[in-house]
This record gives sequence, C-alpha cells and structure tokens, in this order.
Amino acid sequence: MRTTPDRIRHAVSFEIIGLALVMPLVAWLFGLALQQTGVIGIGGSIIAMVWTYLFNYWFDLVLRHFTGRTHKGLVLRIFHAVLYEVGLVLILMPAIAWYLGITLWQALSIDIVFAVFFMVYAFVFNLAYDRLFPLPE
Repeated sequence: MRTTPDRIRHAVSFEIIGLALVMPLVAWLFGLALQQTGVIGIGGSIIAMVWTYLFNYWFDLVLRHFTGRTHKGLVLRIFHAVLYEVGLVLILMPAIAWYLGITLWQALSIDIVFAVFFMVYAFVFNLAYDRLFPLPE
C-alpha cells in the first residue's frame, strides 16, 4: 500500500495540474468569470484532496482484503476512476448550486463537465503516477 506522504504527494499534484487545465475550460463553456470557476475549482479541490485520500485509502483496503494486493489493472483503473467521480459529484453538486445561486440541475451540468474531465484526467494521471512512483509490491 502507498504511504501517507506518497498519498499526499499524489493528491496535491493531481489537483494542481488538473485545476490549471480545467478552470479556463469551465469558465469558457458556461460563460462564468474565471474568478467564479477559481472559487469553485479551489474549493472543490480542497474537498477533492480529502476525498482522494479517503477514497484511495478505502479502495486499497478493500482491494487488499479481497485480492491480497493493491495493484490495479486496466479494468480496475476504469472502475476506480468512475466510482471516484460519482462520489465527488454527489459531494460537490450542492456546494456549486449554493455558491452560484443556481438549481441543482444547473449545478449538475457544471459538475458533469468537471467530472468527465477529471475522470479521463484521473485515469491518465494515475497510470503515469504508478509508472513514476511504482508500488514496492
């Protein structure tokens, strides 16, 4: 399993790179000020970093319990990315609606763009991360 410092490095680098890529995209798609997407992005990022740590820790515990190891192949990586994003959408959607003063449906459309982007990004990022920082198993 990954160590706590490794999980922190993973979460922080994931969020910094992802935000730099997605905030301008969401601002452009929804006609929002970069300030608004910045607040959503940074607030969401803080929540996502905590979620990333907890989700990956819990996922690895369950995986190790059932398989005896924490290595993730292609199919499991896809499942991991989808499950992570579904959880994060459920956490962030009400906060986005409240901050922008919009309906949950409107917030869902914004959150879906973030989720789709980050689902693909998470898949690619985690494959690269596993190659750069392989597990000792």
